[in-house]
Amino acid sequence: MKMVDEEQDGGYDVLEQEGEEEEDEGEKALLEQEEEEQVLVPCPLTEENLKEGLSLLCKTGNGLAHAYVKFEAKEKHLTDISLLQRYIHLRYVDLSENKLRDLSPLSSLTHLLWLKVDGNLLTSACMQELPYLQIISFAHNRIKDMEGISHPRLVNLSLKGNKIKTALGLSQGQLFSLHILELRGNKLESTAGLNLPKLKNLYLAQNAISSLEGLEGLGQLTTLHLRDNQLETLDGFCSTMKCLQYLNLRNNGINSLQEVAKLQVLPMLRALVLLDNPCSDEADYRVEVLVLLPHLERLDKEFFEEDERAEAKKIRQQRQEEEQEMEGSADSDMTE
Repeated sequence: MKMVDEEQDGGYDVLEQEGEEEEDEGEKALLEQEEEEQVLVPCPLTEENLKEGLSLLCKTGNGLAHAYVKFEAKEKHLTDISLLQRYIHLRYVDLSENKLRDLSPLSSLTHLLWLKVDGNLLTSACMQELPYLQIISFAHNRIKDMEGISHPRLVNLSLKGNKIKTALGLSQGQLFSLHILELRGNKLESTAGLNLPKLKNLYLAQNAISSLEGLEGLGQLTTLHLRDNQLETLDGFCSTMKCLQYLNLRNNGINSLQEVAKLQVLPMLRALVLLDNPCSDEADYRVEVLVLLPHLERLDKEFFEEDERAEAKKIRQQRQEEEQEMEGSADSDMTE
């Protein structure tokens, strides 16, 4: 009876905590909605802002003149950047920590290589295609989807700290050069839609991912961060992910080391993080993981020692022999 009482008390504590969390989330959503609906005091970019922010004098594309190619205007409360349309030679632009909702004036900056618009009020990352743009950071905005990102030379894209629930709108066929994708701290529930053949580094920590889908096209991926998600199984990894070397699964819901066996399809996996999963509490956890994944070099940031390797090899051989004996017994039973 005492055990039942303790469980019931624990259950009430959990319910109360969940109720408080729901209230906090509700209040937060309400505040965000009020902020979005709040009428912004217009604050357009001025000639004075331009004089302060322009730098890096370089030759223009045709080599016949000089122009400023860098512009920075951070924390200026800007709501309108229309004045930038005239500065067609800009290559590096930082407009972080303003109140921008519209980036359309940037469509005339066809020489743009680098753009940072962190901490604004953007609800979409959709922009007109810019032919030379290589790096964009949209971190900590209010972006809800991944549609309209189609810059052919884009190498590095950050959308961390937004409200993205799905990657299915991503223009896979147009992002031929994308190597780094940062989606930490969004609301993704699945990896579906992230089929980017040239991608090397994918950061998906702090989402709500419970299923791994569409990973078969990530043939060049070397690093995958899935920390702080809701994974309970490791279905979805496949042998076509032949370059994956580093996998971080810290603080998910992986209960059994049987799930870890599903990572045997990853031929190049060398470093794995499983801390703060229930399976990391199992007896002889490190050795058991090495039994399953003999090519692994590091587990939870620590390299395997020689004695761990020797023990894992011995256990693996014993189990293989036992399996062979069982198969032999089964075959003899059938012949009898």
